[in-house]
Amino acid sequence: MENQAVIHHYWNAFRETLPEENRPAEGAYQAWGFGDTSEMADRLGDLVRRGVKTATASLLWEYELDGEELPQPGDYSVVLDGAGAPLCVIQTIEVNVRAFDEVDPSFAYDEGEGDRSLDYWRRVHWDFFSATCRRIGRQPSVKMPVVLERFRLLFPPQQKHP
Repeated sequence: MENQAVIHHYWNAFRETLPEENRPAEGAYQAWGFGDTSEMADRLGDLVRRGVKTATASLLWEYELDGEELPQPGDYSVVLDGAGAPLCVIQTIEVNVRAFDEVDPSFAYDEGEGDRSLDYWRRVHWDFFSATCRRIGRQPSVKMPVVLERFRLLFPPQQKHP
């Protein structure tokens, strides 16, 4: 697949920026886009690339249904835009699972979306998680388990403006 080659080339371009002894393995990454639409992947991926978005949230139930392991500190990801093209490389630095109603203002701010308030976070994530719950046959609840992931932008490096 052509896109896979582009993604792998991007990953290797990132690896080349590191001293050889600090380079992750050639295939030590996952490639994915944010959200469930190409527009959302574009918008949220741009926030990450600009250094605004440094966290993301997802439903634990979805990981369980898919048999997928949770992200772990140290994991690398190539973030894709809505067309599947690489935007940036991030590394997971922290993962916690909390009930929806236990997400705090600091995490909501780090997600970098909207006005960055907890009220905004709860409103948009309730809508998003409720749709996910319908799709996977679960009932949304303020106690639904949410995977809270913080990450850091590694590549491309942030441009410092004078």
